[in-house]
Amino acid sequence: MATIRQLLSDKGSQVFAISAQASVYAAVASMAKHGVGALLVMKDESLVGIVSERDYARKVILLDRSSRTTAVSEIMTATVISIGPEQTVAQAMQLMTEHRIRHLPVMDAGRVIGVLSIGDLVKAVIGEQRFEIEQLQQYIAQG
Repeated sequence: MATIRQLLSDKGSQVFAISAQASVYAAVASMAKHGVGALLVMKDESLVGIVSERDYARKVILLDRSSRTTAVSEIMTATVISIGPEQTVAQAMQLMTEHRIRHLPVMDAGRVIGVLSIGDLVKAVIGEQRFEIEQLQQYIAQG
């Protein structure tokens, strides 16, 4: 099973972030611009939270708040679940399933080195399964 580091080397390690003081409107605009469902909330080089489309829907829209006057810090998830680069894709899937999250920051020595989405992990698992199936088919054809 592939490690998170291997997955990031294939996917890339670009991280989209925003400050806790920014407006929710700016966060949603940034998510739309970059085609992502969540942003890391950073203070300098430190991860202080994560804000997602789900946070926006549940904590702004449903509560009839203004996205232009609400700060990211008011709706972000401050306790961030993360994973290390040497852990496996299976371990990442288990973390996401247990915690019911869709985005997983990758941390190495206290620094963010990437972010994985549930889609990234599903794609990796499907790729591994496809490879195994092809290997089995070749083995059967030779026998």
